[in-house]
Amino acid sequence: QVQLIESGGGLVQAGGSLRLSCTASGRTFNRNSMGWFRQAPGKEREFVAARSWSGATTMYLDSLKGRFTISRDNAKNTVYLQMNNLETDDTAVYYCAAEHTAGVPPTAAASDYDYWGQGTQVTVSS
Repeated sequence: QVQLIESGGGLVQAGGSLRLSCTASGRTFNRNSMGWFRQAPGKEREFVAARSWSGATTMYLDSLKGRFTISRDNAKNTVYLQMNNLETDDTAVYYCAAEHTAGVPPTAAASDYDYWGQGTQVTVSS
């Protein structure tokens, strides 16, 4: 059974930082694109960032460039999301996702991802 387990969420003041982790079990994703999405209350799920297995392709929501960084440790089957200078609008449940097929480039479309974590809550207070 494939599982993606997120961790690292929590409550932080505006301007603070958090680092999310997502570790996969049940199969390896060393050759698969992985990404992060988020969903705020009353809003649709939105793309945050994605990265190919090699790191050759990295994508971000434009408004998050410079504040968020996605990285991977393929040996640990883990993807990270470093979030700096957090804003209250960043409050959401953050989900990691992985593509089933190896070698497929990352995309910003949630429908392209086959595996999803349960999400971790990030709350940014003013």
